[in-house]
Amino acid sequence: MQPQPAAIVTGGASGIGAAVVRRLHQAGYAIAVLDIQEPAAGTPGLVIHTDVSDETEVRLAIGQAAAEFGRIDVLVNNAGIEIHGPVTELSSAQWDRQNAVNLRSVFLCSKYAIPHMPRGGAIINISSVHATVSWPNCPAYDASKAGMIGLTRAMAVDHGAAGIRVNAICPGYIDTPLLRRSLAALGDWEKTAAEIALWHPARRMGTPEDVAEAAAFLASDAAGFITGTSLVVDGGLTARGY
Repeated sequence: MQPQPAAIVTGGASGIGAAVVRRLHQAGYAIAVLDIQEPAAGTPGLVIHTDVSDETEVRLAIGQAAAEFGRIDVLVNNAGIEIHGPVTELSSAQWDRQNAVNLRSVFLCSKYAIPHMPRGGAIINISSVHATVSWPNCPAYDASKAGMIGLTRAMAVDHGAAGIRVNAICPGYIDTPLLRRSLAALGDWEKTAAEIALWHPARRMGTPEDVAEAAAFLASDAAGFITGTSLVVDGGLTARGY
């Protein structure tokens, strides 16, 4: 009898991460959620309060999950924040915090999860279309997401012989609490959301479930020959050229 597969999802308390948790749980995975926030009641799996930018906390959390499940088949590096401002206005502390949460966390979680991964394991890094295109006042965020693509390629090369695949997903505008907070300063949310929807050839913003389905595919055997690449999930936003 095959053991139950196990997955770790960082930033799994809300938004895209919560949708990934639900989708992988539906697919039969045991789940560990690593998040600094408390997830909603009823979130499936093991919840470990973790600052994913802190090496000690990450090492202990992943060790706890590996001890609980006996293995880690899938790691979804989803945790992220957005800090806005041009480089002339960003503080060094803001720059460091942005990259610590978005990029350092991918390094740390992968570093400690890979030794527990069997052949067939998969790492999925939630990057962004900001890895390849830029909007105003996003240099720290864009740099962190572009760095994630480079790290994805490098880990795919380094760990492919061990049977571990590493891919990224680049979502466009996804209707999440993070996006709503980021756009709140622009005024009327409904008006802004309607305008953003029209930027997409699909004529809507994405949902967390859209990204979760992509993550479930990349975690599955159906993606067994896919590694070192980025899957854009943006409703055609970057194809249109914004």
